[in-house]
Amino acid sequence: MFWMELAVVIIAIFIGAKWGGAGLGAAGGIGLGVLVFGFGMQPGAPPVSVLLIITAVITCASILQGSGGLDFLVSIAEKLLRRNPKNITFMGPLVCYLFTLFCGTAYVAFSVYPVIAEVAIGARVRPERPLTMSVIGAQSGITGSPMSAATGAMIALLAVKGVTPLQIFSVAIPACLLGVLIGCAFMFKKGKELADDPEFQRRVMSGEFQDKPINTDSRNYSSSAKKGVIVFALGILAVFFGSFPDLMPSWEKAGKVTRLSIPNMVQIVMLCCAGLIMVIANVSPKKLADGSVFRSGLIGMVAVYGVSWLTATFFNFYKPMFVAEFGNMIQGAPILFAVALFILSAVLFSQGATVTALVPMGIGLGISPADLVWMFPAVSGYFMIPAGGAIIGCVAFDRTGTTQIGKFVFNHSYMLPGIVTTLSQLAIGYVISKFVF
Repeated sequence: MFWMELAVVIIAIFIGAKWGGAGLGAAGGIGLGVLVFGFGMQPGAPPVSVLLIITAVITCASILQGSGGLDFLVSIAEKLLRRNPKNITFMGPLVCYLFTLFCGTAYVAFSVYPVIAEVAIGARVRPERPLTMSVIGAQSGITGSPMSAATGAMIALLAVKGVTPLQIFSVAIPACLLGVLIGCAFMFKKGKELADDPEFQRRVMSGEFQDKPINTDSRNYSSSAKKGVIVFALGILAVFFGSFPDLMPSWEKAGKVTRLSIPNMVQIVMLCCAGLIMVIANVSPKKLADGSVFRSGLIGMVAVYGVSWLTATFFNFYKPMFVAEFGNMIQGAPILFAVALFILSAVLFSQGATVTALVPMGIGLGISPADLVWMFPAVSGYFMIPAGGAIIGCVAFDRTGTTQIGKFVFNHSYMLPGIVTTLSQLAIGYVISKFVF
């Protein structure tokens, strides 16, 4: 029965991966239905705290977009990139990382990719170098962003183990940032120079490639957009408030003192921040939930909902067996769990779904919170299978043809920089965690 039920979980995940997004959550529902109604498993608890945090974060980020704040941030990024064309291999990924870290969504980075491609072409830098690392840098920004669904899930799941947001940020942010810089250094001279690249030469000779002038963005943004960004930034800082339990509100009832939980604190702060942006920036009612961030966020939440409920049901049923068979092995070599995180993220294309699906299992297996925190960057294995929107989009943005998807699928431009960056992040995170925990 175990192997049949495991097959149901795996097949459901692969079916969901084919459709992606909301399809992932729906496929999780199919698997859950088979386990409960077909095999008689008792359903596990859905990740309510995680889903509520994601909802609050999505609401805040989407209202920021409605205020024009995200577009304002993108304009700042464009100006930074165009001022440093020769250093685009470092500047492009760094800007994408920082903006995603701030906003919690790779949406802003997607708007910058075409600019990075054209700036690289204008400076005659091989576009493959900055483009591949910019995609990887943007996804790295999600792991550690106070505004991302994946970090929200980590905060909610590890709060019961006494882990504070500050501890997660202290490990994830510097580890991911330094890992991205190492990846950029690895890519700095990778491949032939653009002028010597055979594919680029062919496109020039055939007339397929033509130089295009880079337009300078001269749009003026309203004060509402700028006010929205300021309030958003203050909201991010307020999330750190949860790292100081003694400062949290408390209530006494029947002689027992209860403090505001970290997940509830994050939800309140994000909803409050969203409301302040709405009022102070005077966001139009039509724009509150009309942007791409709200739609993509809800799709991601559905994916997290279905997959996490499916895996929680299966793991809770077989938890005693997993602990007995694999507990000591995983505790002795926790890197094996990092490998599992990496592989599942490559299939799910969702860092939030990966965290909610596997981190509870890691907690159940007895992996220490410190190890789970330094393994957090492993959930960015999406680049393994070149099917993501950003990966395919950047291949199209590169008019020189240097950014490619190989004939054998896995021999693509993102593979090596992605592996180098992820391994660097894990190694650096491991060292930093020894000082934080």
